[in-house]
Amino acid sequence: QEEKDDLQEKLKLREHLSQTAGKSEATPAPSKNIDLEMKQLQCKLKNSNNEITKQLTTIKSLKNEVQEKEQRIQELQAKISRLERDLNMKRHLIEDLRSRLKANQENEKTSNETLETLERKVKALAEDCSNKKTSIDSLKQRLNVVTKEKSQYEQMYHKAKDELEKKDLKLTSLESKMFETQCAMTELETTASQQLHGLAKQSGQALKTVQKKLLLTNDKVEEFITFVKALTRELQHSIQELRTKIKQAKKMGEVRARKRGLSQESVQLAASILNVSTTDLEEILEVENDEETAKTKMEFEKDKEWLQHIQKLLEAQ
Repeated sequence: QEEKDDLQEKLKLREHLSQTAGKSEATPAPSKNIDLEMKQLQCKLKNSNNEITKQLTTIKSLKNEVQEKEQRIQELQAKISRLERDLNMKRHLIEDLRSRLKANQENEKTSNETLETLERKVKALAEDCSNKKTSIDSLKQRLNVVTKEKSQYEQMYHKAKDELEKKDLKLTSLESKMFETQCAMTELETTASQQLHGLAKQSGQALKTVQKKLLLTNDKVEEFITFVKALTRELQHSIQELRTKIKQAKKMGEVRARKRGLSQESVQLAASILNVSTTDLEEILEVENDEETAKTKMEFEKDKEWLQHIQKLLEAQ
């Protein structure tokens, strides 16, 4: 009887779980996958309910059998009490009843075994129901998360829709402005093309005059370059002549000073000592110093550098 009560309590829990599952099925699913999963769970719940009903019917039948057996046991006990009164007369009947009792006990053992198997099945069903409950809880959590995401996406959609409407208005305004600007551009192009044709004619005439002026200026530049080259050459030549004249004048002054310092007798004595004529002695005295020759070389090189610099300037633009 205690085992039966436990089974009835478990069945009540199953019914309560099935009711909660039905309530959870009443909530709207956000996606097709969740609907499919919920349908599968509903099918499983229906199958488990059918199995429970079958087992309930078997349990009821077993209860009836147990009650009948109890009634039979009571009757047998009454008969045994009666038979105890007249043991000697009804031993054969008692042996028959004992055999019947043994058979009934075997039947009870088999019924107990069936009850144990049913209890095991009930435990397995309880475990399945607990697993299903956990899966349903996880599905509920997923539903909550999906509903939150759906609300967020709806807000984003509305924002994007408003922005698109604003951008469409901007686009329409920009298209109208573009059309206006295109019209203005066509007008400007026509006016600019007319002005460009006029300017092209004027520029062609101006280019011809400029080309003529360029030819004249090129001729003048060439003349100027030749004039500068000739002038520099003449300047160098005249400078060299002036330098030579200055040197000669310096030499003549030095020779005169020496002649004044020396008497003719000393010159003749020096010439007689050296076995040289007086003119040769004067040439010997007129020998240049090394410093003066170095200065003349430096001045000549400077003149060359000056000429090269002027040529570079003329070659440049």
